[in-house]
Amino acid sequence: MRLEGSCQCGAVKFRVESPHPYPYQRCYCSICRKTQGGGGYAINLGADNASLKVTGRQNITIHHAKVKNPEDARAHRSSGERHFCSQCGSALWLYDPTWPELVHPFASAIDTPLPAPPETTHIMLEFKPDWVAVEAGPKDRQHQRYPEESIAGWHERLGLTKDA
Repeated sequence: MRLEGSCQCGAVKFRVESPHPYPYQRCYCSICRKTQGGGGYAINLGADNASLKVTGRQNITIHHAKVKNPEDARAHRSSGERHFCSQCGSALWLYDPTWPELVHPFASAIDTPLPAPPETTHIMLEFKPDWVAVEAGPKDRQHQRYPEESIAGWHERLGLTKDA
């Protein structure tokens, strides 16, 4: 499925092909919470990095978050590259060179109508602040950190894989 997205001010527009377009996962980690500014979580999608086309690339800035887990003595720099519009601050997508074939657009930046997921996976609940309510449905899965099931695996399990 072709996804088209943009920042709030229109300085950056992008399109990408996604075989996994359902916005199924809500991440409650402090990085997603603080860079997204949403309801205490962020939602990302899976897409083919080779298909990413960007207009207004000169208006993009990249942020590498500092990751600090409770069991770590020190924070370390994330390999994940969070792409933002330098003009309005909109979060656009995450790219991590660990998985060079993938790019993860944030659902909040997508302008294309997205399909409603039949269930949601809530991750990184260990890092959720008390003020954030987890609105879980009866079929939803909840994880203190990362689930073993990937974005692709979730789509396949539910028979929702779309041809890119």
